[in-house]
Amino acid sequence: MGNKLEWKRKRPPIASTTRWLDTAWPLAWALTRVNELLHLEAELDAGLQQLGLARPGLARALLGYQALMLQWNRAYNLTAIREPREMLSKHLLDSLAIAPFVSGRVADIGTGAGLPGIPLAIHNPSLRVSLVETVGKKARFLREAVRHLGLVQVSVHACRAEDVPESGQHDQLIARALGTLDGILSAGGHLLRPGGRLLAMKGRIPDDEIAALPQGYRWIATHPLVVPGLHAERHLVVVEKT
Repeated sequence: MGNKLEWKRKRPPIASTTRWLDTAWPLAWALTRVNELLHLEAELDAGLQQLGLARPGLARALLGYQALMLQWNRAYNLTAIREPREMLSKHLLDSLAIAPFVSGRVADIGTGAGLPGIPLAIHNPSLRVSLVETVGKKARFLREAVRHLGLVQVSVHACRAEDVPESGQHDQLIARALGTLDGILSAGGHLLRPGGRLLAMKGRIPDDEIAALPQGYRWIATHPLVVPGLHAERHLVVVEKT
């Protein structure tokens, strides 16, 4: 009887968020949201096909992550984008547009709600991903998302990129809309092994930033990205640690 009451209880007020986020309620609510998002599965799958990433079950797994974001966003303000369809292009597909360039051990600094690290890990479970986020409530969400989604190769660091104790251990450093190339490398460059690469997700090509790269790094390439459903410039800037 107690279990039935637990599953049927109404959502507590926002003031009690900290308590109800630690109960069975969040997972049950997220599962309900997954069902509510299934009408978007075909649209997401079509976007994955355009990216050359579609496979059985991937769209639904990504919607499970989106459901968790929607759930926690109600209390923790993880992202300003709250409309589920908008999240498909601006979060999920935007993150996965760089998937062909990602491999090995990866550090995703300033990850926020886990973007792009979590979608990339869902797509490629062999990736070893370190999610780095300074905001405590976002890091807490990341831990719960990693646990609920069964992402055993993903770890969470609730600290500044400068303080992550994994210097020289990463093949790639990923940053999405985080700042200048120089600033990104100043914060997280120590995480790269020699020959490791920064993958910086940008809008327009940052020519001035590329020209001002700090000593010890060299520009390799700038790749235009096409994100299904997103009508905006996207580029991936690749920088190597020499």
